[in-house]
Amino acid sequence: MEPEFSVRLARSGRVIPVYTHQSVLEALQECGVPMASSCQQGVCGTCITKVLEGEPEHWDMFLTPQEQAANDCFLPCCSRSNSALLVLDL
Repeated sequence: MEPEFSVRLARSGRVIPVYTHQSVLEALQECGVPMASSCQQGVCGTCITKVLEGEPEHWDMFLTPQEQAANDCFLPCCSRSNSALLVLDL
C-alpha cells in the first residue's frame, strides 16, 4: 500500500509515511516519535507542530483562518497534507 503522503522530521531527517487510514499523529506515534496530544480532534491545540516545508491541509478548529493560511504550523491529530511531503520541526 502506498502512503498518501510523508512527513520528514527536520532534526533527524527521518521520513515517515502517512497512510489514508491514519492521522499524522498516529503515524508518528506508531514509529516511536513522542508527541503530546489530548483531544485528537483538532480542538485543544496540544499537538500543534511547526511546519518548515510543504502545505498542510487544515482540518482543525483550533487555528484561526489567518494562522491556517500562513501554513507554518498544523495539528497532526487531524490535519493532512496537500503536498507529497511535509517537513516538521521535530
